[in-house]
Amino acid sequence: MKTRALIVDDEPLARRRIRRFLDRNGSVDVIGECGDGMSAISAICDKKPDLVFLDVQMPEMTGFDVIRKVGPEQMPVTIFVTAYDRYALRAFDANAIDYLLKPFGHQRLDRALMRAQERMAGRLNVRDLRTVLATWETQKPKYLERLTVAENGRILLIEAKEIDWIGACGNYAQIHAGHRTYEIRQTLVALEGRLDPREFARIHRSTIVNIRRIREIQPWFRGHHLVILHNGQELRMSRYQREVAERLGIT
Repeated sequence: MKTRALIVDDEPLARRRIRRFLDRNGSVDVIGECGDGMSAISAICDKKPDLVFLDVQMPEMTGFDVIRKVGPEQMPVTIFVTAYDRYALRAFDANAIDYLLKPFGHQRLDRALMRAQERMAGRLNVRDLRTVLATWETQKPKYLERLTVAENGRILLIEAKEIDWIGACGNYAQIHAGHRTYEIRQTLVALEGRLDPREFARIHRSTIVNIRRIREIQPWFRGHHLVILHNGQELRMSRYQREVAERLGIT
């Protein structure tokens, strides 16, 4: 019998990528996809999958929140999916649960799948999930939810989720949010490390973009692409940003 799998990821392109790799493998029957934590909880409880590909960082509810709500004892064998999260990787490395680090290829997924299938007869050790949850609680990263900007003697608070994109300007960074542009004395490198990598991506040495503001991506020339935001802003994506390109579905 094929392994019955559920895919949980808030990014449609990521779900599509996993499904494509699983179809290629041939030993898995994908019984459903979920784009958020609440629907994942319902699907796990109702459909009783053998295996779950569970995204770690999702808006509103993380993958660990899903485990906590369902209960470690009730969770199927779980392969975590994560992006640029050294804290989560440290937790996974300390335990027997496998993970996929975005962007990943079909060979890496096949190895994780083989490992999961080999363990299904004995099921997952509940203690492993409990340890991961405890480790995550003590090591989970804290990303900026708001940025402070000084303007005309006032201190403005800019919600990170309202930012469209950030551009470099010497030792300063220009924050573009809606129709406003703010300038702060920080480098892109410093900001990149403090912004949630699930929400923001460095697409060029001088540009960070809010992934949820992207409307489309167009081929340009010599391997470059144009990233077009919902407001019509066009940004150049460097051809060297291979990991970002794969994450956005450009393969």
